Amino acid sequence: MQNKPDVTTFVPFTVVLRDGREVLVREIAEDDKVGLMAAFSKLSADARYARFMAAMRQLPEAMLEQATHPSAEREFALVALATKEKGSSIVGGARYAAAPGNDVCEFAVTVVDDWHGIGLASRLLSALIDIARRRGYRCMEGYVLSSNTAMRRLARRLGFAEVPCPDDATLRVVTLAL
Repeated sequence: MQNKPDVTTFVPFTVVLRDGREVLVREIAEDDKVGLMAAFSKLSADARYARFMAAMRQLPEAMLEQATHPSAEREFALVALATKEKGSSIVGGARYAAAPGNDVCEFAVTVVDDWHGIGLASRLLSALIDIARRRGYRCMEGYVLSSNTAMRRLARRLGFAEVPCPDDATLRVVTLAL
């Protein structure tokens, strides 16, 4: 698989969500560490578990470093910034990663709790799908907790197929041909 970075230039865009709030969606930057830590602290324990599939009280430094420095060849990450609040703050993010030489990428989406249900996850995942498609990936997949009905419903709305995870009854695998 050949990646074509010149074809995938990401242009930040503004989104007005269903409740009228506005976010700026842009590529993650090296200096987003503080913003990511602040966003992580706003996630409920349930939201953290749904995203990381582990109980986490804080974001480990290594994970934070990796999040803000995606590998250009096989990863891409977006953040959504609330622009109308006091200062801009990260309220959501989406990313994909792929094994080297693979044309399948795995996605993840996280939205701060008080921004759920207004279309932010849908906009982030839709943008990520478009970027992965333009970068030459043929398939996007995600591992979703069986209990995470909101994410499973979103994946179905965006065209993902869903099957039980063969290795773990608590997970579902959602897959989209790009």
